[in-house]
Amino acid sequence: MLHTTKHSQTTNIKFQDQYQRWGLSDRHVLIVLLLSAIVIGCNRNSDLNQIALSSKNQGLTQSTELKIWWDKGYTLEEDEALQQVVSRWEQQTGNQVQLSHYNNDELSRKAQRAIQAGNPPDILMNDSAERVLNPRLAWEGKLADVSDIIEPIKHHYSDTILTDVYFYNNLKKEYSYYAIPIHQAIPLIFYWRDLLKTSGYSEQDIPQDWHGFWEFWQEIHKTVPLQQKKVYGIGLPMSDRAGDTYEVFEQILEAYDVQLLDSQGQLRVDDPQIRQGIIQCISWYTKFYRQGYVPPEAINWLNPDNNRSLLNRHIAMTPNNSLSIPAAVRQAPDLYRNKLGTLRYPNKPSGKPMRYLTLVRQVVIFAESQNLELAKDFITYLIQPKISGDYLKAAGGRTLPVHKLVWQDPFWTDPADPHISTAAQPLIKEQTRLFYTAQNPAYSVVLEENIWGDAIHKVVADGVSPEQAADEAIARIKQIFAEWK
Repeated sequence: MLHTTKHSQTTNIKFQDQYQRWGLSDRHVLIVLLLSAIVIGCNRNSDLNQIALSSKNQGLTQSTELKIWWDKGYTLEEDEALQQVVSRWEQQTGNQVQLSHYNNDELSRKAQRAIQAGNPPDILMNDSAERVLNPRLAWEGKLADVSDIIEPIKHHYSDTILTDVYFYNNLKKEYSYYAIPIHQAIPLIFYWRDLLKTSGYSEQDIPQDWHGFWEFWQEIHKTVPLQQKKVYGIGLPMSDRAGDTYEVFEQILEAYDVQLLDSQGQLRVDDPQIRQGIIQCISWYTKFYRQGYVPPEAINWLNPDNNRSLLNRHIAMTPNNSLSIPAAVRQAPDLYRNKLGTLRYPNKPSGKPMRYLTLVRQVVIFAESQNLELAKDFITYLIQPKISGDYLKAAGGRTLPVHKLVWQDPFWTDPADPHISTAAQPLIKEQTRLFYTAQNPAYSVVLEENIWGDAIHKVVADGVSPEQAADEAIARIKQIFAEWK
C-alpha cells in the first residue's frame, strides 16, 4: 500500500485537476499519480541513503583515527619500537593512529598550547609532564580518569608507582588514577672505564663513601693525560634551562636527607635546619664549578649536552636520569660493554645506602578526547607485559619496566649487560622515592620554573652567595605554594 504525507496528498489533488484540464481520464490520472509517487519515493530514499552514507563515513573518520603525541626518542630504535606497537594495534583493530614525535621540551610547550586552545591530542607521553604538567592537569579536571585500566592490574605495580599516577581532581574533590605508568628511570653515574685505566686506576678503585667518591673524580681531573683538549673530571649541569639540573640537585638534597615536604605534603622550608641543608647542598654542588672541575659551558647546557660532553670525552663522568648515554652507543659493542661504565650513587654522607628519585614515565588521556574508549583500548594493549616488555627492549633499554611481570624477564638483570643490570637493582629492591609532586601538585610549578637550576646558576654565573640563592629559592617556593589553586 502506498503511504503519502498530507503535503503529497495536496500536491496530488492539484496535479489531478491539472491533468483533467488536459483532457486525461481518471484512469490515466491514476497511473500518472502512481508513477509520480514511485519516482518521488525513490529519489527521497536515494537522498536519505546518501545522507546516511555520508554520516557513516564522517563518523568513521572522526572515531577511528587516534591522535598520539609522544616524546621523540634519544635513539632511532626508540621511535621505531613504538611505531611497531602502533602498527600491530592498527592491524588487530582496524583503527588508525596519527603518531607524532616531538622533542621533549617542544612537546611540553606544544601540549600546553593545544590544551589552552581546546584541541589536545587523545594521548600524550612526555617525560617532563610527569613532574610539571600531569599533576596540574589532573587538578584542573583536564585528564580522563583511567581507573578502569589501572584497578584490574594494580597488584602488578609497586605502591611507589601507583602513588605517582594517583592525582587529586579539584573539580570532583577526589583522588583517582589519571595517568598510566609506562616505564621508569633513576639517576645514575656514567663514566669512561678506559679513561680511568690511562690514569692508572680501575673501577675497583672508586670509593663507595660519599666524600671519597667525589674526591676520586677530582683526582681523575688532575691526572688524566693531556690530549688534544682538556678532560674535566665532573659533568654536573649548572644551567637554569636544563631539567637535568634540578633532577640531579633533587638527588643531592636526598643524599643530605633534606626533606622539603612532610608526609602530608606541607612545606618545611621555614625550619632552620631545612634552610641550612639547602644552603649546604647549593654550596656543595656549585663548588666543583667554582674550583674548575666542571666545564665552563655547563652553565648553558640544555638537557642533551651533558650526554654529548661525555660521549665526546670532554668530561670523565656525569650523572644522568636514564640510560640514554649507554643506549646511544649500544650498537658499538666494545664501547658499550668495555669502555663505558655505569655506577650507582655512593652511600649518603651519613653512611646510609642511597635512596633514588625515580622518574615514572606516564601516558595520559585527555578528558576532551573525541576517542576516549579507543585511547583506553590502545593503552590497555600497550601495557600488556609481553607488549610493553618487547617495546622497552626494542627501544634499547633506555628506561626500565614498571610492571612486575615484565621484571621476570632475565634481560633486565643479566650481568652481561653492565648498564641495565646496574640500573635494575635499586628498582627491584624498591630503594626509591618519588619527586615531591606526588605529595603536593604545587611542587610541579617549582620544577617547571626550575627553581633549583636558577639558584645554582646565580651562584656560578652571577656570583650570588649560596645563602642568598637559597633564601630567594625558599621565598619563591613559599609563594608558589601560597598561590596554588
